[in-house]
Amino acid sequence: MISLPQAAYIHIPFCKHHCGYCDFAVVAGKDHLQTLYLEALELELTSLVNSQEIQTLFIGGGTPTYLSEPNLQRLMQMLGIWFKNYDEFSIEATPESITAEKIAILQGGGVNRISLGVQSFENHSLIELDRVHSVADIRPAIEMCNDHFPRVSLDLIFAVPEQRLEDWQRDLRAAVDFGVGHISTYGLTYEKGTPLWKRRERKEVVALDEDLEGQMYEYAMAELPRLGLEQYEISNFAKPGQECRHNQIYWANESYYGFGLGAARYLAGTRETNTRSLDNYLKKLFAGESPTQSSERLSDLDRARETIFTQLRRREGILRESFENQTGFSIDQLAGERLKPLLDNHLLIDDSVSIRLSRAGRCLADAVITELMAG
Repeated sequence: MISLPQAAYIHIPFCKHHCGYCDFAVVAGKDHLQTLYLEALELELTSLVNSQEIQTLFIGGGTPTYLSEPNLQRLMQMLGIWFKNYDEFSIEATPESITAEKIAILQGGGVNRISLGVQSFENHSLIELDRVHSVADIRPAIEMCNDHFPRVSLDLIFAVPEQRLEDWQRDLRAAVDFGVGHISTYGLTYEKGTPLWKRRERKEVVALDEDLEGQMYEYAMAELPRLGLEQYEISNFAKPGQECRHNQIYWANESYYGFGLGAARYLAGTRETNTRSLDNYLKKLFAGESPTQSSERLSDLDRARETIFTQLRRREGILRESFENQTGFSIDQLAGERLKPLLDNHLLIDDSVSIRLSRAGRCLADAVITELMAG
């Protein structure tokens, strides 16, 4: 059964600097196009025709808080027209882009959750990650966010070149010490074509040993729950009630809206993605055309298989009855004989109510899910 979208994602691509590891749809050095971009975004939003009732609204990027104050104010006003009745309104930010003036604008617009891209509390890791902020920027940014938003999340990256296990342990302790309710931990990936990937190809940087990366992830899985942040998804930890509801909609494989450069959406069983070219995005919308670059209508079987992929990321995994009601298939119909070896190797847990990743399975999540969906 296909439900009406309960989430909306808005993409703001502008950044002060394009970090070397990032392969998202971002632009740097084009601040003069901010106002034009918001005009185009407003044109895209008119495809909704009427204001939509949703549960969650999420502004990502890019660095949404890099927008100038007038443009940030305009964005808040625009979204207030097209979306209503949401319980969770999140925005991504970076330590160097947060100011008291911008926080006031966000509060006035209804933002009640902020996700701060700290990435590390170690300057040498920030340099390796090509970030523009330093450790000195982090404390005042987090303290401002804690003072003004009821829900604060910190993003951290591990497996940074030359990072030691003790560096990562300090990062986690520092994040927890700020008392935030949510922490996301991501292993560094070398996406093809990025400056970081090119540096590795030229032997200018060496990827961290996989065993050490595994130790870092295992430490997070053990330490954060001990300190009150339970792991509710492969990369995410939260205090009770602080889980990101917006991402939970993604992981349940439910419908959602997506607007802006490179944004993806899932509507009525169809997945669409906007162009990643800023020039094309602007030209198409000002010409009265859709910015959609790709569109795929999923079969019932494809939707069910995707649901396996997304729901296994969650701590509760795939709830058998709910999965069958949502997709029309049982998990046994789709996975069948591929379940047994994963269960026998203690990578999956099956208690007859749900199938979920074991702790060992979470460490090998991509491989487990790939194996489960093979054939």
